[in-house]
Amino acid sequence: MTMAPSNPEPTTPATTNGKRNGDKPAVIDTDNNEHASSISTAIDRARPDLGRRVSLSAAGHLSLDDVETVDVQIRDLSVTVDTSPSIWDPATYPDLFRQTLRGGHGGPTTKTLLHSVNASLKPGTLTAILGGSGSGKTTLLNTIAERMFSSRLSQTGTTTFNGLEGVRSARHAYVMQQDILLPTLTVRETLRYSANLRLPPPTTEEERMRIVEEVILELGLKDCANTRIGNSQHRGCSGGEKRRTSIGVQLLANPSILFLDEPTTGLDATSAFQLVRTLKALANKGRTIITTIHQPRSEIWDLFDNLVILSKGSPVYSGSMKECIPWFSQLGFELPPFVNPAEFLIDHAAIDNRSPELEKESTSRVERLKAAWNDESQKLFRALSSEKALEMGKKRKQPKTEQHATFFRQLRVLTDRTLKVTYRDPMGMAGSIMEAILMAIITGYIFYNLSRDQPGIRSRQGALYISVGLQGYLFLTFEIYRLTMDIPTFDRESSEGCVTALPFILSRRIARLFTEDVPVPFLYSVIFYFMVGFDSSVSKFFTFFSILLLNHYIAITLAMTSVAAVRHFPGASLIANLVYTLQSMACGYFIQSNTIPIYYYAFGALCGNEFEDSFYDCPLPGSESNPACKTFTGRYIMDNLGFPRNWVARPIIAMLGFAILFLITSWVGLAFLKVEMTIARARASDTDLSAGKEKMAVRPIHEVRAIDVGLDDFSLALDKMSPVGKKLPTKAILDPVTTTFQAGKLNVIMGPSGSGKTSLLNAMALRLHSTIGTRYNPSGKLTFNGAIPSDSVIRSVVSYVCQDDDALLPSLTVRETLRFAAGLRLPKWMNKLEKYQRAEEVLIKMGLKDCADNLVGNDLVKGISGGEKRRVSIAVQILTDPRVLLLDEPTSGLDAFTANSILEVLQGLAKEGRTLILTIHQARSDIFKHFGNVLLLARGGSPAYAGSAKGMLPYFNSLGYQCPQHTNPADYALDLITIDLQEAHREAESREKVHRLIESWAKVTMSPSGAPQAAPRLSNINEAEELSAESITDTKSNTYQPANFGKGTAESTADSGEGSEASQEGTAELERRLSNTLPRRSVNKAALATPAELGALVHRRASFITAFPLLLHRATINLRRQPPLLLARTMQVVGLAIVLTLFFAPLHHDYYSVQNRVGFVQEVGAFYFVGMLQNVAVYPAEREVFYREDDDAVYSVEAFLATYTLLEVPFEIVTCLVFGVMADFAVGFPRTAPMYFVNVFCCFGIVSCGESLGIMFNTLFNHTGFAVNLISILLSVAQIMAGIMSINMPTLFKAFNYISPLKYATAALAPFSLRDVEFTCDDAQRLPDGRCAIETGEQVLDLYKLNVDPVVNVAALAGTIVAYRLVAWLLLRLTRTRWKSVFEKTTGKL
Repeated sequence: MTMAPSNPEPTTPATTNGKRNGDKPAVIDTDNNEHASSISTAIDRARPDLGRRVSLSAAGHLSLDDVETVDVQIRDLSVTVDTSPSIWDPATYPDLFRQTLRGGHGGPTTKTLLHSVNASLKPGTLTAILGGSGSGKTTLLNTIAERMFSSRLSQTGTTTFNGLEGVRSARHAYVMQQDILLPTLTVRETLRYSANLRLPPPTTEEERMRIVEEVILELGLKDCANTRIGNSQHRGCSGGEKRRTSIGVQLLANPSILFLDEPTTGLDATSAFQLVRTLKALANKGRTIITTIHQPRSEIWDLFDNLVILSKGSPVYSGSMKECIPWFSQLGFELPPFVNPAEFLIDHAAIDNRSPELEKESTSRVERLKAAWNDESQKLFRALSSEKALEMGKKRKQPKTEQHATFFRQLRVLTDRTLKVTYRDPMGMAGSIMEAILMAIITGYIFYNLSRDQPGIRSRQGALYISVGLQGYLFLTFEIYRLTMDIPTFDRESSEGCVTALPFILSRRIARLFTEDVPVPFLYSVIFYFMVGFDSSVSKFFTFFSILLLNHYIAITLAMTSVAAVRHFPGASLIANLVYTLQSMACGYFIQSNTIPIYYYAFGALCGNEFEDSFYDCPLPGSESNPACKTFTGRYIMDNLGFPRNWVARPIIAMLGFAILFLITSWVGLAFLKVEMTIARARASDTDLSAGKEKMAVRPIHEVRAIDVGLDDFSLALDKMSPVGKKLPTKAILDPVTTTFQAGKLNVIMGPSGSGKTSLLNAMALRLHSTIGTRYNPSGKLTFNGAIPSDSVIRSVVSYVCQDDDALLPSLTVRETLRFAAGLRLPKWMNKLEKYQRAEEVLIKMGLKDCADNLVGNDLVKGISGGEKRRVSIAVQILTDPRVLLLDEPTSGLDAFTANSILEVLQGLAKEGRTLILTIHQARSDIFKHFGNVLLLARGGSPAYAGSAKGMLPYFNSLGYQCPQHTNPADYALDLITIDLQEAHREAESREKVHRLIESWAKVTMSPSGAPQAAPRLSNINEAEELSAESITDTKSNTYQPANFGKGTAESTADSGEGSEASQEGTAELERRLSNTLPRRSVNKAALATPAELGALVHRRASFITAFPLLLHRATINLRRQPPLLLARTMQVVGLAIVLTLFFAPLHHDYYSVQNRVGFVQEVGAFYFVGMLQNVAVYPAEREVFYREDDDAVYSVEAFLATYTLLEVPFEIVTCLVFGVMADFAVGFPRTAPMYFVNVFCCFGIVSCGESLGIMFNTLFNHTGFAVNLISILLSVAQIMAGIMSINMPTLFKAFNYISPLKYATAALAPFSLRDVEFTCDDAQRLPDGRCAIETGEQVLDLYKLNVDPVVNVAALAGTIVAYRLVAWLLLRLTRTRWKSVFEKTTGKL
């Protein structure tokens, strides 16, 4: 083990106000300090009496009330999961089938997640759970906190809280690894709402707000307190700031027990230390705090009271921190001097499977540690159990858990929060209002000023149906999508006991009462009602509006019920679609209401409101008294529709009942249906080609053409426009930076959260995507070996590993992910076996062998750990051995051992001549020495240092900031440039210090020679010495490499003799560096790639022939393992077919069946919406994966869209064949082959065009809710114009109908289903001459102007299917290619 020195005690630079102070030792003064790491870690060395509540005012600034102390005891805790195939999990059906073929079940297969964990966690202590990735840290934490719910989990052992089993007996809070925050709220607003929901009812508003401000200070959130959280579409807080906000949310619950899952992930070293110090302060006030942690710096180690160290689910130590090192020493593992104890222990508890030798050695060591601790724990914890038995027996009374907030406070707070979120989502709000106005205008224009004759009466019925049938459905779809986005926040807050179901439901409606619920139906009513020309009575208008308002609430409560039943969009939209279609069928418009047992009330109420007591324009004399004018009376129209008399008040009451029923159902669903985390099963793998023996091939250095990446006054600004188009002040993200990142070394960008590290990498990798209202404005130069590269060269030679792992498909295993990536990314001259071999090599080197056959997983499917996901993301990018590799926080979320192993791999890549540039938050002490160049950014994007890692500490030393001997240099540098926001006087001092450091570096970069005046020699070196090839001293790079490490800056040049001496020393130092083998380009200039060579490196995407089969195979596996997506693909069409069959079958030949037959033809148009819903369920997630891979230039748009289409079409064909069977045989259409296949083809064409429209709009708009609203308007208009509802349309819409698939489908279906059909009627329905009003199907076709050639319309429908998909392809291609340059020219005027 080679571990670099690290100081277990905090230190401070020996300086005050920028002046050196050599007299004082490097040990800190607890009360007098200048930077973050110097704040006292020994908050109170004297342990308080743990049996009572304690409060140490000096411990921190939070004035949260003292809490009930809780003693946590864990005994023999073991957790196993059943991984055998199950009939309840469709994803395992292939395994279940194979198992059945082999005969018998072979017994259940179980996997041990935790084995025999014991711990004694006293109140007032801070406990850390340590271990490598996949060691079971999060599983242990979730098990103690009772957050693991699955029927496949088995748990033995006990966990008691003050002697009582169950964490619910104590006030507790849990900080999840994922940040579930509302993106449109600011940090301060998020915490204020949290305080109002979580702090106990007696606290006053003033007290809650004061505590919020204290939490903001304590967590260092002052600078971003008024910044919105943000998301992937809209940048807001940095990852570290979001992490701290999530922790602040839980701190405000003032819990007795606080669980935290990787709270320091995503934080820089200084922020992590500040956070753990805050946790220690809270623990000293009597709380029991339990946290998992990956890479604690040495100062953090001193803050822990207890440790639980795990290895593959089994403990290797569980006890006091002070006794831990002696225990390992007893076993022969001595901690070397100045080594971080946490890194030392995690290294020894981890199994290194990167080679068979290392794996055998580390496995033997870990097994020995497990066995030793197992023997010790049996003695230790058995004794503890017997001692505590009597005490625990006395504590039987279940304490009453305190309600966080009253019902009315929850209602008030949630309403206020929802209102704010609503009006800060202008796209969503505008989408709903715009949808109402556009639908009203378009449909009002279609039915404009209807006549009062017979066609006008029929069109009035169509207009009334549209008012409730389509308008309600459109908002239903939008609300379901929006709810699936918001429901994770409710689930989190509900699981924490601070929000209950009823206030959540009611608050959404109260908050949107005047923004959506009333305006949407009112605007639609006031426009549509008077455009159509309904009865102009005021009372009838308000009755019309009231019915639409009730219908709106029925749609909303149905959406809530659907999402309460199924939390994801595919399932919820399926339920809602079927229920609403059921209601739509039964409304009485398509089917005679007196021919079905139940009916829906909104349409009937509108008909009653419009037709009752009305008389329309009869052309015969005698008006209403003429029996021949009977068909023009409202009573006859209502009778003909099958509605009873006086049918207005009763259906309105029934509608109110429906709304209340759905409201109660949604409340029951949200209150009692809890979300269950699925535990992913390991998948059967193919033969392991590697068998653990591969070595990553190291190519000879002369084969590698190195690339030095230079930044010359590179800066980044953000131009934004307000929603009304006004230009907002430009925001500087990154101040001008000049530096060079060398090939052959690890180049590191460091800085606190919000310093612009990620933005800089995104700009270098061309990943900053401007929008209409937001434009990123980079300036300065980015160069490769001094030449400015084209975008295509950058994309070809640069690979980028993002901070998140969204591009990983959750339903693939690790091995499958890498194999597919290898097949797509590696050159075509490699065969399949060679590509698989390369994938196995990388898999082994990245330490992923043990989880190779586990699913990646996501928030709902528990797969591999966060650290393992990080490694998979890196592995995908290093498959191709990129020349330049950018990595955003590659070690974030990794334990110390894994982080070290990854950096070793990265260092190996660098040694092959690659250029690696990475941001890093928490660097181990022993890897800092491997850093090449360091770019140090202060908050706000200002550079404080840009030069060699070796020169960083001497540079700061020259300014009077000397790093103590045993302190991690990376931690020290971060502490130095971080502003301490926790206390006013420390904030002022640290701001002044950071300002001086930025100014000092600015003077360095502005000096004529590109180096500080202490080294004027640089300007005297001529090009014969190939200085220009040595990037580190390139005068253009302004990269600082101090010659005289012991001297200052300006002071050392005051005397000319000293300057001459410095120059001689500098020349010697330069000669020494030029003679060094690293970097090699200085002595072998040919190793640098020339601009011409760079141009030749342009990477070619995988060809269509290569990519298409691989993408199809990958997508098939991904779909097969996701039952919700399978459900969305199959059950929407089949479900709607079943509903149609139930209502329409069997068709008769009486007078009523005329309406039913025509209604069936019209209702086939509902499949248009089905196609859109299927697309929204699948496409947005696949689009995001494609966009990520397209940024890497992996494959073409054509390959992606062809894969999507080919995977979609078989499902559509099969489900449409099922529909054809039901339509032709069950409903009762002519049982002929043409009728069957026309039914099938029309259904297929409509669904396919709906999918294509979904692709178009979800490509144009990233806001899926907004896209859904716009698509729904188009689909609704197309359904109205299909030829049944509106017979005489305006000319404009007739032209639009030429591109509508519904028009062609209706014109194809109607002739086949109605020709040669004869109808009968009873005596009451006969005309005065004794004939039936309609006797043949041809008469019906003539009435609706559908007596056309169906074959022509079938052909036109086929052409429409192809045309729609081609337009979708064109839009996707333009979005990803040409539109970029057009857009940049347009937004350049901002």
